[in-house]
Amino acid sequence: MKRSFSLVDVLLVLAFCGHIAWTVKASSECKQALSREIRPHSVAITEFGAVGDGVTLNTKAFQNAIFYLNSFSDKGGAKLFVPAGRWLTGSFDLISHLTLWLDKDAVILGSDNPDDWPVVDPLPSYGRGVELPGGRHRSLIYGRNLTDVIITGDNGTIDGQGSVWWNWFKRKTLDYTRPHLVELMNSTGVVISNLTFLNSPFWTIHPVYCSHVIVQNVTILAPPDSPNTDGINPDSSNDVCIEDCYISTGDDLIAIKSGWDEYGISFARPSTNIIIRRLIGHNRNGSGIAIGSEMSGGVSEVYAENLYFFDSSTAITIKTARGRGGYVRNIYILNVTLVGVDTAIRFDSTFSPHPDDFYDPNALPVIERITIKDVIGNNIKVAGLLKGIEGDTFHHVCLLNIALTVTSGSPWNCSYIQGYSAMVSPETCEPLKESIYPNHSSDCYHLSNHLRSSGNQNKGSWLHSW
Repeated sequence: MKRSFSLVDVLLVLAFCGHIAWTVKASSECKQALSREIRPHSVAITEFGAVGDGVTLNTKAFQNAIFYLNSFSDKGGAKLFVPAGRWLTGSFDLISHLTLWLDKDAVILGSDNPDDWPVVDPLPSYGRGVELPGGRHRSLIYGRNLTDVIITGDNGTIDGQGSVWWNWFKRKTLDYTRPHLVELMNSTGVVISNLTFLNSPFWTIHPVYCSHVIVQNVTILAPPDSPNTDGINPDSSNDVCIEDCYISTGDDLIAIKSGWDEYGISFARPSTNIIIRRLIGHNRNGSGIAIGSEMSGGVSEVYAENLYFFDSSTAITIKTARGRGGYVRNIYILNVTLVGVDTAIRFDSTFSPHPDDFYDPNALPVIERITIKDVIGNNIKVAGLLKGIEGDTFHHVCLLNIALTVTSGSPWNCSYIQGYSAMVSPETCEPLKESIYPNHSSDCYHLSNHLRSSGNQNKGSWLHSW
């Protein structure tokens, strides 16, 4: 039987994080949005007949409570309080101007009955379920077309109890694509903070077609062999801030996406202005930060700093393929510490799963202006596997101030890549050997004025716009 994470595991993780100084500091960049937690109206889930024994199904109680609270959406909003207990439920919808608040000893448990997770239409930017043609199971906590939504608490827990879904996936007995733990669509002003997420059936937190999203001070855990249990996947979303998180899952810790092949190209909703700060984590089957492989709507203006990945497969990955189209550009990643990582930097252009046979094999992705700097690493197997596409060279890849202790005799493997480097050890591959200085610093992407303002004392303009 597959092992799932328990609250004991969570306490051990929190103790580990407490020894890393920069993770325990309160964030200064995104916290002003949390003032929206104050709501003039509040009810407890127990007022609607919920029973926190871990056995009673409380889907109706959640649905009825939120239906009642909808009457306050134009009166300053409302808070749904989940007290200590184990609250079993199926999928339920959120509403605008709502705070879902979990007590420190509250655990929301996902039902292991697939009938409690309704089937919904596929995302238009994907054209079908990610795993199977047709629809997909709706996430445990779900919302669409919402404004001002907060999911938070005193480090309460949301546990998807995903092992049954993982087993169905491995046995190939699924009828539809597995559900996420939290998915918000077409929504703006979203805050997810101060919670622990366990054992998602599929991706854990999935903001899609969203804007002005904060994910802050969350712990996300799933067993290392749990399939596709990505941590946080901003998807065709803009102005997303992810800070002060610990993630340990069976796949990518953070994966930035924007649609799949011809459907993503047609939908044309990019992911842009994504900020990631102070992320710790590990996995054995994915990446610390990934872009793609579904990136057909485009990904740009990504800024990630103060990252620590350990005992992991890959640290930083761009995944794409012929037929994806789209672009990945203006990516800036700095201040990265790696320990026991198989591959530090990977560009993989062979991610070939396609939604159907109607994709255009001549739709080539544009990958350009990628800067990675200030990276240190110990016990690294391979420094970089950087593979572009024949006839579609990845341009202006810049590596600066990178020092890795590498165990492989061939630390770099590059093809169809063009760029520059400076102060890189071990010495980089031939296509990147030309020095950044003095002639090519302008060819390397640095922090744009927009993103720089988001990190300084004046905060970001997109946070002010709330």
